[in-house]
Amino acid sequence: MRSVAHRFGAAALVAELLIGAPGALASTEDAATPSAAELMDALMWNHGPIGAPFDLIDHHGRRRTDSQFRGKLLVLYFGYTYCPDVCPTDLMAISSAIDLLGPAGNNVQPIFITIDPQRDTVEDLRRYVSTFHPRLIGLTGSEHDIRTLALAYKVYYAKIAAEHGEPYAIYHTGFIYLVDRNGKYLGFFPPGTRPDRMVEIIRQHLPQ
Repeated sequence: MRSVAHRFGAAALVAELLIGAPGALASTEDAATPSAAELMDALMWNHGPIGAPFDLIDHHGRRRTDSQFRGKLLVLYFGYTYCPDVCPTDLMAISSAIDLLGPAGNNVQPIFITIDPQRDTVEDLRRYVSTFHPRLIGLTGSEHDIRTLALAYKVYYAKIAAEHGEPYAIYHTGFIYLVDRNGKYLGFFPPGTRPDRMVEIIRQHLPQ
């Protein structure tokens, strides 16, 4: 599975797919962090391995590793609870897709991974994921572990310094990742993908 977005160059898509970034990509990230264009190019053209194992903490405070989800198709989304609109919209779409699958949805595990572990506590994640789907799992961890996993999935995110005492924002790519029942990366959906389109692709990877 590859999104139809792979046919376009990454540079042309940065402005459209970088959530919350209306202009230049100024941020508080250091120069060692790959740029949004570099990560997007690697994702869309499948350059190098995509995905990695994880060992994080869920929204109940329990340790969760990727190996615990073997046998389930994973739908992964990287975002943060303070995201004003796009993250909630995509999480609602994921939740609707799970419901549209009917009983087959039991073979799919949706996971929300925060890119803002500084603010998104376990309690915050528990409240947040409960507003979308009863089977949605929220994961957090150390900033290092989150950054490492995000980069493995070619996720770009950068904290934007706040002005006038306002909370900081995070610019980030908003792809939805699909991982097979053996933990192998399958592909991605771009932000704004409709639930029925997700269902169409997901069904192809479920037991018949």
